[in-house]
Amino acid sequence: MTPGQTLAYETMMPIYGFDYQKQLLDFKALFGNDAPVSIEIGFGMGASLVEQAACYPKRNFIGIEVHRPGVGSLLVKMKDADISNIRVISHDAVEVLSDMVTDSSIELLQLFFPDPWHKRKHHKRRIVNPEFVQLLHSKIQTNGHFHMATDWQDYAKHMLKVMRAAEGWQNCSASDDYIPKPENRPSTKFQKRGEGLGHGMWDLMFNRIEVAGAEITEVETSK
Repeated sequence: MTPGQTLAYETMMPIYGFDYQKQLLDFKALFGNDAPVSIEIGFGMGASLVEQAACYPKRNFIGIEVHRPGVGSLLVKMKDADISNIRVISHDAVEVLSDMVTDSSIELLQLFFPDPWHKRKHHKRRIVNPEFVQLLHSKIQTNGHFHMATDWQDYAKHMLKVMRAAEGWQNCSASDDYIPKPENRPSTKFQKRGEGLGHGMWDLMFNRIEVAGAEITEVETSK
């Protein structure tokens, strides 16, 4: 971490950060209001998350990132932009969602340019898998959204395959595959790097729906 990131982490995490614990979050207490909540997993160095928070001051954002220099960078950017509608945690995203997020409480879950684990032997490490998607279905509100983006075509195909096979999701793409990059999704550092390498870009957006006549068996979570 740079000295600036370290200082921001030490001084701002007590205000804008929270620690992992097996206890459900009270979003109203966390933010001081009842605004809708979006969660971004793996926000990198934080530039795109801060940009979104600045554009949507009446929305609350939770950023989950295990890379502490990225957390420090986000906090520096929050201070520079005078942003206060972000809360951050540095911990494993699946554990945070499972143990700390109340069912049907998220309006939007963002997963932009996750590690593609492009070697076949590492595909099992990809965060988008049937169990993860089932967990998200329990946490996102009905008619809420799951937005993914990647610059690896193989991973995009994998994401699409997993989502098509999962119950309780409706593709927002008119062609049942990918959507054009939404104007409200900022370009990230990873996107720009991918573009520099000649990679394509794929956005996927799925709407969380109820399943008529059947109940999805939710992933067991700690209450």
